[in-house]
Amino acid sequence: MTGPLSSVDRPVSYIGRSVPRPNAKRLLAGRGRYVDDIRLPRLAHAAFLRCPYAHARLVSLDVTAAARAPGVVRVVTAKDLAGRYEPWVGTLTHFKGMKSAPQHPLVRERATWQGEPVVAVVAESRALAEDAVALIDIVWEELPPLTDMQAVLEPGATPLHAELGDNLCFARTIDAGTVDAAFAAADCVVEESYSFARHTGVCLEPRSIVADFDPAAGSLTVHYSSQAPHMMKEIFARHFRLPESAVRVICNDVGGSYGVKIHVYPDEMTTVAIAVMLGRPVKFIADRLESFVSDIHAREHRIKARMALSKDGTIAALAIDDLTGIGPYSTYPRTSVVEGNQVVGLTGSWYRCRNYRAQLRVAFQTKPPTTQYRAVGHPIATAVTEALVDRAAGALGLDPVELRRRNLIPDDAYPWTTASGLKFEKLSQQASLAKLLTLIDYEGLRREQAALRPRGVHRGIGIACFVELTNPGPAFYGVGGAPISSQDGCTIRLDPGGSVTCATGVTEQGQGTETMVAQIVASTLGVALDQVRVVTGDTERTPYGGGTWASRGCGIGGEAALQGARALKANILTLAGAMLQADPAALDLAGGWVIDHDGGNRRIGLDEVGRAAYFRGDTLPPGVQPELVATRHYMPREYPFAFTNGVQASYLELDVETGFVKLLKHWVVEDCGRVVNPLLVEEQIRGGVVQGIGGALFEECIYDDRGQLLNGTLADYLVPMAGEMPDIEVAHVETPTAESALGAKGAGEAGTGGAPGAILNAVNDALTPFKVRVTAQPISPRRVLEALGKA
Repeated sequence: MTGPLSSVDRPVSYIGRSVPRPNAKRLLAGRGRYVDDIRLPRLAHAAFLRCPYAHARLVSLDVTAAARAPGVVRVVTAKDLAGRYEPWVGTLTHFKGMKSAPQHPLVRERATWQGEPVVAVVAESRALAEDAVALIDIVWEELPPLTDMQAVLEPGATPLHAELGDNLCFARTIDAGTVDAAFAAADCVVEESYSFARHTGVCLEPRSIVADFDPAAGSLTVHYSSQAPHMMKEIFARHFRLPESAVRVICNDVGGSYGVKIHVYPDEMTTVAIAVMLGRPVKFIADRLESFVSDIHAREHRIKARMALSKDGTIAALAIDDLTGIGPYSTYPRTSVVEGNQVVGLTGSWYRCRNYRAQLRVAFQTKPPTTQYRAVGHPIATAVTEALVDRAAGALGLDPVELRRRNLIPDDAYPWTTASGLKFEKLSQQASLAKLLTLIDYEGLRREQAALRPRGVHRGIGIACFVELTNPGPAFYGVGGAPISSQDGCTIRLDPGGSVTCATGVTEQGQGTETMVAQIVASTLGVALDQVRVVTGDTERTPYGGGTWASRGCGIGGEAALQGARALKANILTLAGAMLQADPAALDLAGGWVIDHDGGNRRIGLDEVGRAAYFRGDTLPPGVQPELVATRHYMPREYPFAFTNGVQASYLELDVETGFVKLLKHWVVEDCGRVVNPLLVEEQIRGGVVQGIGGALFEECIYDDRGQLLNGTLADYLVPMAGEMPDIEVAHVETPTAESALGAKGAGEAGTGGAPGAILNAVNDALTPFKVRVTAQPISPRRVLEALGKA
């Protein structure tokens, strides 16, 4: 449209105009104080009535008794929230053909999983709210559950959401090279079916939120256990029709997340809606029991896989068919199809094979939603690929290590584009494998294994090579329309006393973000580590950024910190040069001082530079304008992702009478680019391995045919504990990415991605004398005994 700008379109200058004082009432009152004998609202607590069925129609609902219960502030149903929010739909435009139904904070007419929130009770304490929940009179009509992934996609199956037409959320096919011809000409074809059980995150700190709406200022402040505060700020503003400037999200130290705390949850949206509705702070913390049925789940896959090889062991073709179930809705805003999409994209990608076919089908079910969880898709892609490689080695009479050596992408062959279209900048698969074999004394382990078998001691050695997707660019989510930033920023300030304050968009989930950022800034500015204070997780105090997910904290947030520190260093040296009448290029920073670059002589302290800039500008030369704050942002552009690589080995002992697996030792060789803090990286890898061990041996959300969770407590849901853990030895190969000055890639998910495949191969290696295999995870004693024909 052309023509003159309307009054609302014209740029407006507020300089020289009288405007109302913003937030005057709030500034007068403050928070938590008494003003004119009016007490500000106290914190209220929310508890939820959840659906006890996997699929049910709400027949009647009477909350009268609950509303009259002691201490109850309000009982909230879907009708009370009508018109107060915008529903959300978890689809992205770059997933062609994807569909999902709109989702709401509370059940309106029909519940679609056991644990879906139906009614919220707000009271003066959590205990009073829970007591009132028990007084709600509700009648359900149980409907047929849709739990089996295959059955819900059969012709004639009843669609969970009638408006969608069927239960297929998304499908994708990859067909690269000449797959059929390669299989037809192959000397050896191996095939196997694998199943992976759904499990969940079990964070040390459960999901938690305090939402506080100030009606006078029209502002919303949310204290939140989340990985991505700026993303949630945009979502809260969008779905509660608030200006972005009126929303503040604060995520301080978060007690573990693993992807669990990066999605929109209906109970948390309800908490925010109630805070806005009541104009008072409302708190909700998911207890451990409701976490099992309300936190996201992941990893429920059934995969049929085939591999074709020539007699010399060259992998000629690979084909997989992946079926995954995601619950009743695709999660918002990242969707629930990314896990399956990464399975088909990653499988076999670290080998030279150019003939690849993959089919993905993503099905709706009446179980809790599944979505991104630590090492999204990687454990499945790795386990399937590496299990087929071991099976092929057995069929060809080759050592499993030798078969890998013949097929891994050569270290001098990069850049490399995989059959599925992934772009690898530079990896070190061959070097990593060679380092691992030396680390574990592979030949010595084989000799020990052979010596013990005649004595009835069955040990297994499992190897798993892998790649890890890190440092995602805008092609991951932003291109599909999601409010998810692929860039991150860092603001760094030299304070008057010579200390440094650094605000970063990446968040602290326990992985050491603050230490990593402080190291980079301190090293660049030449100050002691304890002189750097790092601020994270507050949308009003940090630059806009994507937060912490997909192993992006160091590679993206660290690079922003490095560039910001370099910019501040240049400003400091410019100012110091003016003060000292010296060439800034002849100066440097070290030990809290400005020094001569060549001789290292101390010239002036950073504290003196800071005081002169802030307090004694009159002493500065004419024309000098101090600038002791610098902000820089970074976003990867050349490659959509920075891939890392590595290889893991598991050594274990299998009791063929009981089916129990005893882990003896685990090794990891990881190439995550430049290592900024070796201890943090190694502990991240070890923690990831432990989480991978959980999926491989212990963790499973067990459902019956009615969609009822049978093990929804920590007494029944098994997680790995210290007593089961082996010693985990970590070594590194460093191949820095050339896309950033720091050269760092991610390291947070590699341990989880590779461990299940290594353990699966080790178990099957131990079972070799019995000519049986296990193909389902977790590898429970029952599954081992079933394979042996003893159960």
